[in-house]
Amino acid sequence: MKTSDFDYILPQELIAQHPAATRSASRMLHLDGAADSVTDRQFIDLPNLIKPHDIFVFNDTKVIKARLFGIKETGGSVEVLVERILPAIDGIANVAMTHVRASKSPKPGSRLLFANQVTAVMVRRVEDLFELAFEGDASVYDILAKIGEVPLPPYITHEAVGEDESRYQTVYAKVDGSVAAPTAGLHFDEAMLAALQARGAALAYVTLHVGAGTFRPVRDDDIAAHKMHSEWYSISEATVAAINQAKARGGRVIAVGTTSLRTLESASKNGALHAGSGETTLFVTPGFQFQTVDRLVTNFHLPKSTLMMLVSAFAGYENTMAAYRHAVVNQYRFFSYGDAMLIEKK
Repeated sequence: MKTSDFDYILPQELIAQHPAATRSASRMLHLDGAADSVTDRQFIDLPNLIKPHDIFVFNDTKVIKARLFGIKETGGSVEVLVERILPAIDGIANVAMTHVRASKSPKPGSRLLFANQVTAVMVRRVEDLFELAFEGDASVYDILAKIGEVPLPPYITHEAVGEDESRYQTVYAKVDGSVAAPTAGLHFDEAMLAALQARGAALAYVTLHVGAGTFRPVRDDDIAAHKMHSEWYSISEATVAAINQAKARGGRVIAVGTTSLRTLESASKNGALHAGSGETTLFVTPGFQFQTVDRLVTNFHLPKSTLMMLVSAFAGYENTMAAYRHAVVNQYRFFSYGDAMLIEKK
């Protein structure tokens, strides 16, 4: 298949710029890949669409304030987005791989100044990323917490405000490390989590730190030529045991977000789910054989994106494209702050 096969026409006004008034107040399009049908629902309908022994798997990663604004030694402005914070290597700590926007890219050895108080040295360039070493004793996490800004996606046009600090974060976020939210989880509040458990569903958690590469466009029309970005994930023995127990009782595995799905399928080998951690570059396209996930809660994704390809693999290509046309006609809200989908596997 071609990248252009996953394109669709989206009116600009359907891109949600702000979250719904409350987390669970969004709409939800129910796409039944098995029945080739779509149904308009509300997100609060979700507890009525599950059965006892189903298990929801959430990504508990936490969005860090990964965007920094500063100046170069030459006086030019610079914007930095931290992609990931690296472990200390050869005694060198406080190093991060970053995206840098400037009129001219900084050269190795040059310094960047942020908020008139924090300095970083550009160590080297690795493809389209820049390795920065932050000077001083403070950790990169502490620096970002103090002077960083919420890294809103490029299609959200306003600067981050107080609302974004709370709403561009899931209520169960726990492990620092993402530069983009696992947005399917933004619909869940404490009341919804309690309602799911009251219906007999179990809740489990994995971690996948979402990188800025999630917004990277697929530039080649041959999808097989696309190089997927790498993201770190972890799945515990307790989560594996809970999923196996749910499946043994006839429950379905419901991945909350494409990041949870990619974690579970990355950790599935020969039909069995394994605990552990590592890097995943899993690229899910039509024809992929899913081994663990039965249902998917997700948002609406960008045209021609790897996530459109993943959803098409899960629900069926024709079903997915028809559902997106339906969503546009019925004016659903798209992308990170937009409405939700509940998808049954084809």
